[in-house]
Amino acid sequence: MTRSVAICRYGAGNVRSVELALRRLGADLTDDVAGADLAILPGVGSARSAMDGLGDTADVLRERVASGRAVLGICLGAQIALDESEEDGGTAGLGLVPGRAVRLHAERVPRIGWAPVEPGGETYWFAHSYACETEAIVATSEGHAAIIESGSFLGVQFHPEKSGAAGARFLESCLSRA
Repeated sequence: MTRSVAICRYGAGNVRSVELALRRLGADLTDDVAGADLAILPGVGSARSAMDGLGDTADVLRERVASGRAVLGICLGAQIALDESEEDGGTAGLGLVPGRAVRLHAERVPRIGWAPVEPGGETYWFAHSYACETEAIVATSEGHAAIIESGSFLGVQFHPEKSGAAGARFLESCLSRA
């Protein structure tokens, strides 16, 4: 069954790679964020510019989640779904998931590379300097939130569109759930 997918466009740097990954899976891409089976909030960039770029789409995303319609946040898209972010001196988020994005305090920042996600052990590509702090964490990677879930919102810190076969399987599972 073909699913319609809307990728929220707010200046994020990974839109093209997300589009290509979804096309390979046979998704029907649309600009209708409100009406699509799945809305994707991609992300490469900063919290404040992302929130500024969303404009009215922010309210559409809030309405989708409030009505139980599927939204997937990728990397920055997961972080801005939270109530707030420390990035850019403090930025209000979408409030789709209670919590906040905090600067990583690790040996290497940004955290870039392949890493396993537990439970399950599947390996994905990560590239981030901030991490989600929330009660909604359902999977971790090297001690950091990897997947968060709250109602119809699913957020991932990794980049499924850059994660080869594992990422394709993940995106396919998101399409089948939508």
